Amino acid sequence: MSERLIECVPNFSEGRDPEVIRAITSAIEEVAEVMLLDVDPGKATNRTVITFVGPPEAVLEAAVRAAKRGTELIDMRKHKGEHPRFGALDVCPLVPVSGVTMEETVELARRLARRLAEEVGLSVYCYERAALTPARENLADVRDGEYEGLAARLASGDHTPDFGPAKLNERSGATAVGARDFLVAYNVNLNTTSTRRANAIAFDVREKGRERLDPQTMKPVKDASGQTVWDPGSLTKVKGIGWFIEEYGVAQVSLNLTDISVTPMHVAFDECCKKAEARGVRVTGSELVGLVPMRAMLDAGRYFLKKQRRSTGVSDDELIKIAVKSLGLDDLYPFVKEDKIVELAITKKRGGGPRRLIDRTVRGFTEETASESPAPGGGSIAATIGAFGAALAAMVANLSSHKRGWDARWEEFSDYAERAKESYVELLKLVDLDTDAFNRVMDAFGLPRGTDAEKATRKAAIQEATFRAAEVPLRVMKVAEASMDVIEKMAQLGNPASISDAGVGALCARTAVLGAHLNVKINCSTLEDKERAMRLLAEAQAIADRAVAREGVILAIVSAKL
Repeated sequence: MSERLIECVPNFSEGRDPEVIRAITSAIEEVAEVMLLDVDPGKATNRTVITFVGPPEAVLEAAVRAAKRGTELIDMRKHKGEHPRFGALDVCPLVPVSGVTMEETVELARRLARRLAEEVGLSVYCYERAALTPARENLADVRDGEYEGLAARLASGDHTPDFGPAKLNERSGATAVGARDFLVAYNVNLNTTSTRRANAIAFDVREKGRERLDPQTMKPVKDASGQTVWDPGSLTKVKGIGWFIEEYGVAQVSLNLTDISVTPMHVAFDECCKKAEARGVRVTGSELVGLVPMRAMLDAGRYFLKKQRRSTGVSDDELIKIAVKSLGLDDLYPFVKEDKIVELAITKKRGGGPRRLIDRTVRGFTEETASESPAPGGGSIAATIGAFGAALAAMVANLSSHKRGWDARWEEFSDYAERAKESYVELLKLVDLDTDAFNRVMDAFGLPRGTDAEKATRKAAIQEATFRAAEVPLRVMKVAEASMDVIEKMAQLGNPASISDAGVGALCARTAVLGAHLNVKINCSTLEDKERAMRLLAEAQAIADRAVAREGVILAIVSAKL
């Protein structure tokens, strides 16, 4: 996704009244271009986590409208729940998704904070990356004392909001607005109802850890300056508490993974398992609150496959299945990937469906190719054949990794499978990119040409689109040729029972290269910049020559083993 998108994840202090929740989400959906991806209410926490995405300006408008509706309907004086909170709209973080930098997201968050203060009348604190002072980077520090302690903190004069009134709004409390990377709200389920046991495990693993107690007095130990001494937990970039969820009848270790590049889900899960076992408790599964980026699920799938000494070069769908089962994400209720993974949720919200060629059935793709439409054409077909060739290489590597008696070589073949997967994933993208490039050429031909200026603009657009249309099949050639490295290795080293598959892979790769070469040639033939065209043609010819030679080498290996 290259468009400008940000994610907003407001947390409202209401998780039990569906009418209130529906009113808030309706306010979000009133804003054009905004996509409501997830609504996750919790009865025990009395809190609803909402996730929506869209262009920055639309997201800010939707957040303000949701805040207005929420503060009209939620009265903090009556609120009780398991989760820490200090306001009706408790927190409202912004997260860059695509086409927006973190620096831009920080400025957007501060603009949102100002609007919430001026248009809704909220007392707003900026936290995480949007914090105006280092002391407010940590949300726990901003929210310390919760709603019940807010009046005293405001009265003390050292907790003045960044925006909005510096006195308590008894009905709405206060709001924290932040800018951050993807935060994964992740709960680990336990086979106990004991909040005390869950808290103990949370303290074991969270970065903050626990207060150090004097073994004689069991009172907190103080350092020379009178500050409480803390013993850190085992995981960094992790916040956590323990609680009991009545609706499921289990205690949970509730974690916020604030940087999944440092502590990903699978590491947090295994560490909770380890700490729970040490306390005589067993982890039964886990739960995602809100959405998770695709990379977190794929990383988890690879992690658990490696623990099994299995190849990680399998499809993304298979990696997701492994992650769900290994983490027990379907322990409390079914895990629907299209609702819980950010990228899939966006696709679903936009209608999903076989809009891309690669999302069609084989029959549908074939029949679309056979239709009167000039696209998809030879370029897309070449990329498809190349993807099949790389996929066959991945298959041979995966079978070899799991072959009886070859256990010591599983990692070697897993690496080959990963390389082959990289090739077929890129070639699949190029299937649609080739058709898109052709369509852009057609669009350029359709530009107006009534005046000399329009003619000049049209001519330049046609030339640039044609050059881009030559670059895509050239990329197909490069990737298909690169896939032959793995194909040759599989012919030499792979499972002998799959030797013919390696041979077919070589035939596919060579066909993809030569087919894409034809498309480079036909596009270059109409380029007026002959130096540019000759450069592309020379590079393409060299790739084609190498691919034909590589095919001969691979087929000779295959023939000798048949």
